[in-house]
Amino acid sequence: MEQKTYRTSEAARLIGVHPNTVRLYEDLKLISPPKRRANGYRVFTDLHLEQLRLARTALQVEVLQNGLRKQAVEIIKTAAAGDLVKAKALTKAYLQAICREQNNAEEAIKSVRELLSGAQPTDHAPLRRREAAEYLGISMDTLRSWELNGLLSVKRRQNGYRVYTAEDLLRLKIIRSLRCANYSLSAILRLLGALSLDPNADIRTAIDTPDQGDDIIAVCDKLLTSLARAGENARMMYARLEKMEHLF
Repeated sequence: MEQKTYRTSEAARLIGVHPNTVRLYEDLKLISPPKRRANGYRVFTDLHLEQLRLARTALQVEVLQNGLRKQAVEIIKTAAAGDLVKAKALTKAYLQAICREQNNAEEAIKSVRELLSGAQPTDHAPLRRREAAEYLGISMDTLRSWELNGLLSVKRRQNGYRVYTAEDLLRLKIIRSLRCANYSLSAILRLLGALSLDPNADIRTAIDTPDQGDDIIAVCDKLLTSLARAGENARMMYARLEKMEHLF
């Protein structure tokens, strides 16, 4: 079946992007190179439109950890190069990676619930910074970073040394569990603030719902929601690749 042809502005209008975006995707090899007319105008086809839709779907993902964004870009470029079979295989692997991240995020929430509901020792001897880092299995730089970012306020003895109480260690265990699952510092701080106001606050809601007054970075910081959307987008990408394989 003969494909329709489109100029850059027409292709952009059909996809809902600026013409410069279409040119950028071409420069980045996210779509296959279009042919040109004698006057130099690019000629796009229905295949290019599907490639553009694939790219737009893939790049909607907000989560960046563990190379997810890189995997999405590789899928787009592989499809643009014409290897749809490999692109589909990469998409399956991409979806599996997203599912692993979702499992990690859910396990972290479960760990926090268990930490909060478990019987915590109140007679734990206060620890100095090095001792606390060793106890938690993290570096002193990590511990220092959490403090500098406002996740923990540590008391000092008269000699100036920081001491970490049993309450501090519980808070640090919560932070460690969430950071290992790639929750951001702002999301963790939001949760800790909610728990300080209400120990029975819903963990899932607090960590995945930025305040209306938060800045744009925090507003985008919804790991659970973003991972769920990434999974949906990965399935849409696979469906688009199957459509391309069938049509072209």
